[in-house]
Amino acid sequence: MTWTIQRRFERSGLAAIEAGEGAQIVLLHGVGLRAEAWNRQIDALSGQYHVIALDMPGHGGSAVRQNMTGVSDYGDAVLAAFEGPALIVGHSMGAMIALDLAARAPQRVQGVVALNAIFERSSAAAEAVQNRAAELDGVTVADPTGALDRWFGPEMSDDREACREWLCSVTPSGYKAAYTVFAHDPGPRREALSALECPALFVTGALEPNSTPAMSEAMAALTPKGRAMIVPDAAHMMPMTHPEEVNWALLEFATEVLS
Repeated sequence: MTWTIQRRFERSGLAAIEAGEGAQIVLLHGVGLRAEAWNRQIDALSGQYHVIALDMPGHGGSAVRQNMTGVSDYGDAVLAAFEGPALIVGHSMGAMIALDLAARAPQRVQGVVALNAIFERSSAAAEAVQNRAAELDGVTVADPTGALDRWFGPEMSDDREACREWLCSVTPSGYKAAYTVFAHDPGPRREALSALECPALFVTGALEPNSTPAMSEAMAALTPKGRAMIVPDAAHMMPMTHPEEVNWALLEFATEVLS
């Protein structure tokens, strides 16, 4: 089955799925998910590269950590979990972490891919996501229905069911910590994007209502070696729902930056 739980390795306190050999690609998932959200990318990339798909603190097999109050705290956990330079690929909050690493540790990042990344939310969008974060108590499992409806719509699918299981099994305190950071961070700063040294690819879905195509295009325009790609008919869970398009983009970009 596509979303079967895989064996984990321990990397400086973070659990990871690892596969393949060669240059490194590090995959960072979004809030409430786990490394298996990248299963289709792991299969596609591990034939040529050493793929490390990490569980963020408080997610999957990684323990909750205290004082995770900013994107850089998650970035520091990731930096400790791999050695040497790598292509960093992040989805949603993982994209925020990936871009933070590219800005703060350029010697460790050969290229960065930001999938479904937010950038300068509108005041209404910021208020909505911050209100959702405020409703989390960090003790009980949050009802995943709202998130699943935003990501997939009401239709049932194997992808939606996998996400439901992950959202219901994530540690509530780890989910609250990560979602609070995600809700209150506006995304990468303009000056940080303008100073990025590495190639950067910004990808989102044409039907994405939150991390919109306009956001990806704006970030790409600010980044010296940036480019944007908009996937037709895709929304937020693009790595799961549109793996062919995502995998093609990642393989093309990896060939460029890791050769």
